[in-house]
Amino acid sequence: MPRIGSAVYLHGFASSPASSKATRFGRELAARGVPFACPDLNEPDFSTLTVTRMLGQTAAVVDAATSPVALIGSSLGAFVALHAAAAAGPGRVDRLILMAPALDFGGNRLRQLGEVGIEEWRRSGKLRVQHYASGQPRDVGFALYEDAARYDALTLDLTVPILTFQGRRDASVDPKMVERWAATRPNVTLRMLDDDHQLTDSIEVIWKETADFLGLTD
Repeated sequence: MPRIGSAVYLHGFASSPASSKATRFGRELAARGVPFACPDLNEPDFSTLTVTRMLGQTAAVVDAATSPVALIGSSLGAFVALHAAAAAGPGRVDRLILMAPALDFGGNRLRQLGEVGIEEWRRSGKLRVQHYASGQPRDVGFALYEDAARYDALTLDLTVPILTFQGRRDASVDPKMVERWAATRPNVTLRMLDDDHQLTDSIEVIWKETADFLGLTD
């Protein structure tokens, strides 16, 4: 594929730009002279996190980036990347790299809390979760649940090339769901890996195939 103009990395839920995958991608892309951005989707406050807010942050970064832009998303970041690509202007985003994509984040993923858990979240207005980036539990508002229900990644109709990596031992994202999603989309290349949700053991394979996909190899 032609060389990418710039890359934007979207980290996962309760993660940050300091994650191991974001750091690796940033280092590799910088070494090849590719402009790289990784917005902190926790800002301005994790407690007020919503998909709509993340999409606004992503749109601002994409608008400021050099075209064509590659969007790289991990877990929830992949969910956001799909919607950001669909909303971007013509030619702005010309390919996506998704890792362990939380395709059902706006539906079944949050409903895994069950009716009792969701009702308690609604009543109290907040849910305490482990924030992996800080190493501390933090509260996230119920607006995340209400807002996420507006977004359905499984029905998006995108035509740009999408390279997807999914671990077979992922306990957070259903591998079968990702396989079904990819099977009906000729623009999606799916690489199933013997790994868990973090895909840490597969980072060398992921980077090598991503470099090819971004036109960064001879």
